[in-house]
Amino acid sequence: MERIDQIFTILQEEVKKYKVPVVDLIKVQTGSPFKILVATILSARTNDRTTSEVCSRLFKVVENADDFNRFSEDEIADLIFPVGFYKNKARFLKELPLALNEKFNGIIPKTIDELVTLPGVGRKTANLVLAQAFEIPAICVDVHVHRILNRIDYVRTKTPYDTEMRLRKKLPKKYWLTVNTVFVMFGQYLCRPINPKCDICPINHLCAKKIK
Repeated sequence: MERIDQIFTILQEEVKKYKVPVVDLIKVQTGSPFKILVATILSARTNDRTTSEVCSRLFKVVENADDFNRFSEDEIADLIFPVGFYKNKARFLKELPLALNEKFNGIIPKTIDELVTLPGVGRKTANLVLAQAFEIPAICVDVHVHRILNRIDYVRTKTPYDTEMRLRKKLPKKYWLTVNTVFVMFGQYLCRPINPKCDICPINHLCAKKIK
């Protein structure tokens, strides 16, 4: 078994002990590509607890993109406070119905190139939406995925974009849909940026620090 297979086998079991990331939870609860997209936009630079609370409040009054037309930008900002950069995100959500209707007939698109044309959507968001909303193999690389895969010496890259491109060539496709969920949870609970909990880490024996 390759080292990356060992790591995934161990971590997929380990993260069952942790709380499910908010976007994964929205997928299970709603199965709605629109709500998954909105939750992903809101989750940027925001902890899961806050994002979950805001999504719960927002989705009581917003069921689809056109519902945002019923609210002013300031009203949307009030609805999504206190997510990070809530004023910018309010603008993105206010612009979302027009963008979807003009470009995609109101339907959430299923490609990265199309998704990144929507307000507030970058590559990370687009990849996560593809994976979560449509189960299309996509590699979502956030700071946790980038940091940990470099820390364990699976890749040697300088930016999340570089990590995504490297993983597209190296990471077995069977892990593409789960890599973000697994490593985000692992990064939040154990393999933290500062003071990682190496003493209780279940993959400590496979980490590059131990191999070298």
